[in-house]
Amino acid sequence: MKRHTLFGIVLSGLPSAWAQASVWGQCGGINWTGSTSCVSGSTCVYQNDWYSQCLPSSTTATSTSKTSSSTSKASSSTSKSSSTSSTSKTSSSTSKASSSTSSAPTASGTSTGKYWFSFGDSYTQTGFTVTGEQPSSSNAFGNPTYPGYTACGSVPNWIDYAATTLNSTLVKVYNHAYGGATIDATLVVPYSSSVLSLGDQVNNFLTYNAPGKTYYPGWSSSNAIFSIWVGINDIGNSYYLSGDRSAFDTTLLNRYFELVTSLYNVGARHFLFLTVPPIERSPLMLAQADSARAAEKVVIADYNSQLASMAASFASSHSGVTTQIFDTQVTVNAMLDNPTAYGLTDATSYGSSTTVAWCNDYHISPPVHLQIAKGVAALIKGTYI
Repeated sequence: MKRHTLFGIVLSGLPSAWAQASVWGQCGGINWTGSTSCVSGSTCVYQNDWYSQCLPSSTTATSTSKTSSSTSKASSSTSKSSSTSSTSKTSSSTSKASSSTSSAPTASGTSTGKYWFSFGDSYTQTGFTVTGEQPSSSNAFGNPTYPGYTACGSVPNWIDYAATTLNSTLVKVYNHAYGGATIDATLVVPYSSSVLSLGDQVNNFLTYNAPGKTYYPGWSSSNAIFSIWVGINDIGNSYYLSGDRSAFDTTLLNRYFELVTSLYNVGARHFLFLTVPPIERSPLMLAQADSARAAEKVVIADYNSQLASMAASFASSHSGVTTQIFDTQVTVNAMLDNPTAYGLTDATSYGSSTTVAWCNDYHISPPVHLQIAKGVAALIKGTYI
């Protein structure tokens, strides 16, 4: 059974101006800068060093000793209270998709739990070193110490949130994403020669994490998801160049899916692709001419459209494959269009405050990452995380 779903989810639920955390919301933890006070009827309960949560007062007596259960209930409640009806349909579809079988060669594994292999750029990076401490049941991301080194500092990004606070089961994350990455350095040159492109990241996976390799953790085709969020730097570093930009998007994405095929060839079957967000609305681009922003927006739309089309084609032409696309445009645009509804001051400010949309002039802030994480979790939770 092959399945391809294209989904953009708008989820509300950030505490209003972070005055008080809502029921099931985060209220503490190392590096937490939001509210440590919970709304009436709930109490802030320690879950682990990185996460305390507002639980209904009636449940707090047993929640500390049942950490994983409480976290699961919290994530479930968040999905139920925040998701649209279409989210429920998608979650159902995801469950069906996971039951697909393949006649093609698959990776065999004996480990329990789930595995998440991630690739991308600074919007996803946590600073993982492939030969360093490996993910485990007590340390989901391996190295560095959670939440790692993200584009906004030592604060969580979307994959941190999705895998450790919005999940329903243990998932070990091998996050190969690298800041500044492009799909292929020979197509779009990154800012530094030391940057690991998507091609380099996939090669690292094939060298270390594939079946039979030194750090193969025992994943199988049925219990592993592979996500890719890349293209931001490819477009940012090329949208203004002469020539047919749509044709160049095709060239980029052909290379992208060559790399996806390399993952498929060693047993990967379940893929999550994230679209390029509206970076033309970043503070960096707002300082540019209107014509530059308009040109970049057109290229982003074309890239995202081709990504969706190629993902569907890949699912149709490869046995046992499921592909899903999370459209970050929907979530980010919703927040930038109506920032106060999400507890944000405005759509353009940036810094370390928990009420800004951007942590610097080109990267979305943790509150925006959290909303993306909620959308992704609603899409894959219960099957892959």
